[in-house]
Amino acid sequence: MKEKDYLLASDFDQTLSFNDSGFLLSELLGVNDFHEKVEGLSQINLVQQGAELSYLILHDPAFRKVRRDQLAEVGKQVRLKKNVALFVQALNTLAEGYKFEFYVISAAPEEVVVSALDGILPPERIFGTRFRYDSSTGEVESIIRAPAGYGKVTVLEELRTELGVSHDRVIYVGDGRSDLPVMMHVKQHDGLTIAVSENRYITHLAHRTVLSEDALGALVPILEGIFKWDSAKIRRYFASHGLMLKEWDKTRTDWLTIEEAGGSNEHAAANSKTY
Repeated sequence: MKEKDYLLASDFDQTLSFNDSGFLLSELLGVNDFHEKVEGLSQINLVQQGAELSYLILHDPAFRKVRRDQLAEVGKQVRLKKNVALFVQALNTLAEGYKFEFYVISAAPEEVVVSALDGILPPERIFGTRFRYDSSTGEVESIIRAPAGYGKVTVLEELRTELGVSHDRVIYVGDGRSDLPVMMHVKQHDGLTIAVSENRYITHLAHRTVLSEDALGALVPILEGIFKWDSAKIRRYFASHGLMLKEWDKTRTDWLTIEEAGGSNEHAAANSKTY
């Protein structure tokens, strides 16, 4: 790999999309208590954060009936963020001499992600939960791989080693608690971490938090942090693609819990500071 080659990995559910694939699958199967099932698994810490859907597909009677083609159908129903295709295309034309190897690492079923990103990202660039199916019934027989929690770290490190990228040339984009282990791993090794949600756990680990309905929003920390572009140059870059940064509020949110001395009353406040 060249000195200016980077590994850029992203989560899928609610990072490149607006939807949680688990909710879409539960609607397709007519399961009404998906949220309660996931909450129950989370409370007893039975599975890694993010792997709840895979566990349910393997063990829950309501989800056991799912088949490969149904997972692919769910992928077609996923509502992607704006300009996901342009985001992927733009990565290798940002600046001369720079190359970004883009991969998706998600706990969502691989068939869902591959179907949702069909024509945008090749299947070999997608690492989701992979199932083994019974050849006679088509039923899910076992889980081959589930990139959730520390499982994402494993996949990321395999890719980094294969590509020959140093730790400080790794970028990870995520949105929720299932991304915490991989975000912590990347940050500890001097990589760049980008959060695309206001989840308080992940924003504390992220170098930058970008809230946007457009996938191109995740480019801003890269353009600023790696290329050292100022806001005027970033705006010109977006304009070159026929896009305009209509609103760009750079803020930092401080989450505070304040307790009266000797008392038990707590007051939570969020203080937004412009920098």
